Amino acid sequence: MELLTGHSPDPDDAFMFYALKKGLVKAPFTIREFLVDIETLNKLAIHGRIDITAVSTHAMAYIGSKYFILRVGASMGLRYGPVVVGNTTKPELVAVPGTYTTATLLVRLAMPNAKTVEIPFDKIMDAVRAGAVDAGALIHEGQITYERYGLRKIIDLGEWWYEETKLPTPLGLDVVRVSLGIDMARAVKEALLESLRYAMGHKDEALRHAAEFSRGLSINDTDRFVRMYVNEYTVDMGADGEKSIRVLLEMGRERGLLPEHQLVFI
Repeated sequence: MELLTGHSPDPDDAFMFYALKKGLVKAPFTIREFLVDIETLNKLAIHGRIDITAVSTHAMAYIGSKYFILRVGASMGLRYGPVVVGNTTKPELVAVPGTYTTATLLVRLAMPNAKTVEIPFDKIMDAVRAGAVDAGALIHEGQITYERYGLRKIIDLGEWWYEETKLPTPLGLDVVRVSLGIDMARAVKEALLESLRYAMGHKDEALRHAAEFSRGLSINDTDRFVRMYVNEYTVDMGADGEKSIRVLLEMGRERGLLPEHQLVFI
């Protein structure tokens, strides 16, 4: 059986999926890989178009009936996350990387008085530097490179989230389409876990592959970024990881930002 598998063309996702992509772990299925930005994956998941996919936690408020959440493969950070940068402490207009990204939800929770405008994630620093927006929420490698471009941190949304909840920041998840059945979802979970374990056990090999998706980062910066988002929560999100997802989405619902939703963890 071939499953359409989507993930972002970023070092951490590439690291996690490396062994599965290369056929280095056993699985009762093969994958047809589709690489695209996370917001596009979110939108495709809303329509149930991808069998296995990375999605933003925010998007689960809209796709919870269509996808199982895997306890493996999550991108979470403890006391760090998307960084809002700019030249004023009270920005009126903040660039965000897409309607359904978790960064956007966090901006709206942490900065309720700011207005947001969607700009592709890789153009947000340019928009801030040009003065087209007062500030921008940076995801991916921008979180560790913004100072090199003369930008100043206004707020680390992961730090804000930790102060609010004492939980890890639940940024991204791997999910499996419900229509494939729970047995296939469990098989995907085990295969992804084995892929992750292989990458961790063959770090140099997997990191070289991940560096192909690093958009100009040095190998040291690539390693740093991978270590930020491939961590203990990626192997198993645990009770705190699951709680962080539920708390984030419930907070969004209580503030009128999200609809009622359901979540099933595998």
